[in-house]
Amino acid sequence: MKVVTLRHPGGLDHLDVQDREAPGEPGPGEIRVRLHASSLNFHDYGVVSGAMPTEDGRIPMSDGAGVVEAVGQSVDEFQVGDSVVSTFFPTWLNGPAPVGDFKTVPGDGVEGYAREQIVRPATWFTLAPKDYTHAEAATLTTAGLTAWRALVVDGGLKAGDTVLVLGTGGVSIFALQFARMMNARVIATSSSDEKLERLREMGAEHTINYRTDPEWGKTVKSLTGGRGVDHVIEVGGPGTLPQSIDAVCIGGHISLIGVLTGRGGDIPTAKLMAKQAKLQGLIVGSRANQQDMIRAIEASDMHPVIDRTFPLDDIAEAFRHQEAGRHFGKICLSM
Repeated sequence: MKVVTLRHPGGLDHLDVQDREAPGEPGPGEIRVRLHASSLNFHDYGVVSGAMPTEDGRIPMSDGAGVVEAVGQSVDEFQVGDSVVSTFFPTWLNGPAPVGDFKTVPGDGVEGYAREQIVRPATWFTLAPKDYTHAEAATLTTAGLTAWRALVVDGGLKAGDTVLVLGTGGVSIFALQFARMMNARVIATSSSDEKLERLREMGAEHTINYRTDPEWGKTVKSLTGGRGVDHVIEVGGPGTLPQSIDAVCIGGHISLIGVLTGRGGDIPTAKLMAKQAKLQGLIVGSRANQQDMIRAIEASDMHPVIDRTFPLDDIAEAFRHQEAGRHFGKICLSM
């Protein structure tokens, strides 16, 4: 089978495509999956670029989708021919988060999905949504579930709420889609007027160009009649958090998801306290969260936005496309 590995110390020129022996038959409780797609995330870029060091020769990519080829003894959840999608934290099945690092995450702490076949415990996967392509399913593992947990599991999103999404990456666009699916209102930001137009076409009620309006937090508050938004999908980190605090309503919810502007910085704690808002960090979600999300997707016929798909051989070019920041939605790999 074809496999991609990452040579130490990382970097896009250190991604190697090679042939390896295909895995054998699954053991008890395991399944063998013929992988057909993966999708790129900021976390994956951190690993392959060397910013988040991993072991020499690591197989990258945390997202994987494909078809069950064989099932081991005692596996009754899946059958040969089922379309499945991987989970981000293979050992977090349900309940509160038991992990606070990436030691068990495929493509980082353990071998990932940049390959054509894999044998793993059945609990590492869930069924994919019906009528999804493999590429669409692969977008759910990290970006889809992060947005779902932020809004629905942690945020308690309900119809009529107002959601602020920052930028046009995978998590932000999923958040827009989930918000609209649940009849919430959306305000969206971007530095590109062209992307803002696309966000309006997807249902964003208001859009803001944060380059021409650096005080966009106050603009958001004005657009909501001075109240502020109920939920903020905060992917920027220290560079955007002060504006997000301006934008959130009293008693609102800010989901701290990303660190695109850095890993540390000043936070206007007095303003956050005065807002009596909840600032909650999160990393993806559990297997049970993923199954709930997929049921909701199937009930609404929601499909993800895919910007472009690259063959596995062109994985470095796919990450360069991500690095350039011109994409809208998810970038995928096909195997």
